Amino acid sequence: MNRTKSRLQIAWRMASIRLALLHRSLRSSEGSIILLCAPLGMVVGVAVFLLRETVYTLHELAFGLAPGSYLSAQTHIDTMRLVLVPACVGLTFGILAWQIRKRRSADITDPVEANALFGGRMSMLDSIRLTIATMLSNSAGASVGMEAGYTQFGAAIFSSVAQYFRLRRDDARIYVTAGTAAAIAAAFNAPLAGAFYGFELVLGSYAPRALAPVAIAALSGTLIVQILGSDAPLFAVDAEFRITPFLYVLFVIVGIAAAGFSILTMRAVTWVERALRDLPMWIRPAIGGAALSLLALGSPQVLGSGHGAIQYALEHDRTFTLVTLLLFGKLLASAISLGSGLRGGMFSSSLFLGVLLGALVISAMSLIAPDLSQHQVAFMLVGMGAVGAAIIGAPITMVLLVLEGTGNFPITMGVLVAVVTASTIMRLTFGYSFSTWRFHLRGLPITGAHDVGWIADLTVGRAMRSDPVIVPANLPLMKLRKIAPLGGAKRVFVVGEEQRYRGIVNMASVHDPDLTDAAATLVAGDMMQPDGAFLLPKENLRVALSRFETTEMEALPVLDGPETRVVIGYLTEAYALRRYTQELERQRSSELGQTGPFPLGPTKA
Repeated sequence: MNRTKSRLQIAWRMASIRLALLHRSLRSSEGSIILLCAPLGMVVGVAVFLLRETVYTLHELAFGLAPGSYLSAQTHIDTMRLVLVPACVGLTFGILAWQIRKRRSADITDPVEANALFGGRMSMLDSIRLTIATMLSNSAGASVGMEAGYTQFGAAIFSSVAQYFRLRRDDARIYVTAGTAAAIAAAFNAPLAGAFYGFELVLGSYAPRALAPVAIAALSGTLIVQILGSDAPLFAVDAEFRITPFLYVLFVIVGIAAAGFSILTMRAVTWVERALRDLPMWIRPAIGGAALSLLALGSPQVLGSGHGAIQYALEHDRTFTLVTLLLFGKLLASAISLGSGLRGGMFSSSLFLGVLLGALVISAMSLIAPDLSQHQVAFMLVGMGAVGAAIIGAPITMVLLVLEGTGNFPITMGVLVAVVTASTIMRLTFGYSFSTWRFHLRGLPITGAHDVGWIADLTVGRAMRSDPVIVPANLPLMKLRKIAPLGGAKRVFVVGEEQRYRGIVNMASVHDPDLTDAAATLVAGDMMQPDGAFLLPKENLRVALSRFETTEMEALPVLDGPETRVVIGYLTEAYALRRYTQELERQRSSELGQTGPFPLGPTKA
């Protein structure tokens, strides 16, 4: 029995050693990190396929749709189903969300926030919860897309693997980017758009080192979905585009209109949230569902993500009045869905809104110049790219999405003109995409996916020296000279009763030869520089450098708290500046794809 137990212990230790070696080899091997993205991308692709088919099945059951049809492409749905399904499912969703919120009150970290603040760390449990919530919202006919669930789940899979193998912070951020890229690529059968969605929105930059893992994940996700039999593009266009130089000028007008309309859309979500803020959390989705039912009675195409409605709009002509009503009906439906608490993303909805905006612009222009009506499909695609870029904040993604959908370079150039116009106006006037606007409303200091979380990890507590020389205020000067002789500590920290910090003594002034006659009567408190400035362990070095600049002090004490004021260490301005500069250099080198040692010098100052 003892021999068997001993063998099991040895086997367990050997397995642990092998696992540790595997972790170490993967961490140090960029090739292994890249190759692992292929099977992970396939896993994400399968997950996206299953989630999408599940939502389609729920739509068929809830709204009585024909197999293979889209909810947003319907022109007629049974009135009783339109009235009951959104409100009842919304009520169910609200009650479930309320119960979960009572047990788990923390906000769910999405891929952009994870990369910006937490070094790519995401919770798989929270991500599954968000994905299910997104599915339930979509099954109710919420006017949002499943892309939020796809990207959350895909990024969480990659993040969990990165945490399991203890990948470096930069590699973990790239993995989260690859997970979102695989999800978008699989959802839209567009690997280029998926990859650049990751670069623009989730990583915040194009890093050469991230190209291979992100591209492989996007390709793998797309290919596995195609193998499973879902290789249909987001839209199919058979029209021939004759783009003249004059049309590019008109596309600029579309870009201007897209920017203004996108700002209105994002603010509308906030207005709905404020209107429902005082109501109980569990009832808001039910009210939102009831409002969706009223809008859907006018046109069922305001429901759902808009995938089917995009193709329907490209194939059917509508009057100016009908386009206007559907455009603002879809805007209201999206704002109500998100503002009432239903979960989902604006990716697909923004594309459909853009198609309708393009149709509205060309309809208005055709009243003046009827010959322009032959370019209706071109204006729809241009509007789709412009509104999508303005709301989502991923301009190159939208250009590539149109290119992959049409394979036509002239219309892609037209989309590029409108996208650049809309994105520039948004940046100069509003300053936010939909995701960063939501972060702004939550009070998070995030303007993109650029890694700002490293500064939070670079704390005073990690950089300070923990061996301060502390003396009481009534210590005689002669004893102070013995405690800190010449060549020793440059400064000592004076404390009063209950070890509370009072000030700093510069030891150069204590050893001043001119003090020989008065040294016998002086105490440490007479020599100190009384200053209320201090640092706290959890403050970051950016705050510390600002305080050094304000106080013009070379060193500051680190206290355990503002109330107790006990000295636990100190930090010098020179070391804080050097450490901050080294970390900035490491971040810059990482973005450029450079690897190698980054000497940090002494670990304490």
